Amino acid sequence: MRGTLVRVALAVTTMVALAFLIPLGLVVREIARDRAFADAERQAAALQPALVITTDRAALEPALASVPAGVEGRVAVHLPDDAVIGRPRASPDALDRARDRAQAFRVRTKGGWSLLQPVALDRGRVTVVEVYVPDDDVSRGVGTAWLVLTGVAVMLVGGSLLVADRLGARVVRSAKALAGAARTLGGGDLTVRINPQGPTELREAATAFNTMADHVEKLMAAEREMAADLSHRLRTPLTALRLNAASLGDGTVAEQTRHTVAQLEREVDQIIRTARRQTAAVEQIRGDLAEVVRDRIAFWSALAEDEDRTWRLDGADEHDGPVRVPVPRAELAAAVDAMLGNVFRHTPEGTPFAVTLHVGGPAAGDTVILLVADGGPGITDPEAALRRGYGDGGEGSTGLGLDIVRRVAESTGGEVRLERSVLGGAQVSVRFGAGKPTSSRRRRRARKGRGTGGARRSPADAN
Repeated sequence: MRGTLVRVALAVTTMVALAFLIPLGLVVREIARDRAFADAERQAAALQPALVITTDRAALEPALASVPAGVEGRVAVHLPDDAVIGRPRASPDALDRARDRAQAFRVRTKGGWSLLQPVALDRGRVTVVEVYVPDDDVSRGVGTAWLVLTGVAVMLVGGSLLVADRLGARVVRSAKALAGAARTLGGGDLTVRINPQGPTELREAATAFNTMADHVEKLMAAEREMAADLSHRLRTPLTALRLNAASLGDGTVAEQTRHTVAQLEREVDQIIRTARRQTAAVEQIRGDLAEVVRDRIAFWSALAEDEDRTWRLDGADEHDGPVRVPVPRAELAAAVDAMLGNVFRHTPEGTPFAVTLHVGGPAAGDTVILLVADGGPGITDPEAALRRGYGDGGEGSTGLGLDIVRRVAESTGGEVRLERSVLGGAQVSVRFGAGKPTSSRRRRRARKGRGTGGARRSPADAN
């Protein structure tokens, strides 16, 4: 396309330049000829007053010397008695025609032209003034003018080629960008967008592509939200079911119920893991960790109220602004649910817990840390707890647990630590890599409570 535009511009501009410059060159040549002969006629006319007064040779020679052509020896005066003053160049026949026609005309002579100007005297006598015009005078300035016109033509053609090349490059660049974005989108990167540029048609195509990519991204986001909704709707009721099964006491039926609940929970976790793997290749979306923490605390607070647990939330107030981390919202919600679910699953009823979201400033590399602390018995073997995701799990563990949290943290370049909390129990510290809040963090606000107030609800009523 680029070469085609250049060739078309070359052909069109060349034809236009020739159509204008060839006639203009001919006009320049004619103007030079007319200028030379007009100058010759003017000098011949300057001698007429002297010829009318006298035809004496001695008196006319000073008059010939008064005109430039006479000084250069290019003027001859043919007197009525066939005497000649100066150097004649015209033939006798031409002189006879000049006397007979009684008007000026020019004839071709050797090396130039001769302008014959008849002058009528008394008693029917006619004197002819001959002014010689060399070919150099006739074509003076024509060559220079033609060179200038040729240069202008070359500049016009070159400029048109440059403009056509730039226009072609712009069109080709826009088309290549559109094709590259389509390949990238087909490869699974839903974040690719195009800056509409180039001709109107390509801008409209780029706008349509961006609209299509937005629609595809919304569909994929809806799919991820569906997987997250599945996670929330299934895991939390199973946690409540496990807690209820644990209170059935001893006996064959109670043991079978607990075993069935554990097996069901393992199957649900396997489904959730499969859904997470299917969406792992989708583009990274920076989820708002603060919003996710507030949402999940609001959900778990109902169960905390049922179990008489006090809780505290620091650093995630909605007035502090969003905290963006390079993890989709569904995975953040799954990680927070796993951390809070462990608190309810592995600590007695009435055990307090606290959730703290800490965001470091620029000096700390905008570090984002999420802390979940409880007042339970703590974790006796932190290393084993972090390795449980690779094992078979037991009746008290699905084999997922903190492994979900660990994988989410490590996917951002962060890490998970198990420590002793200030409440006396375990503290899960999750550091997210490349975390960067989108607004400055103001003074941290804390919320405390024994529940969220309002109507009581069970985990099965959530989401």
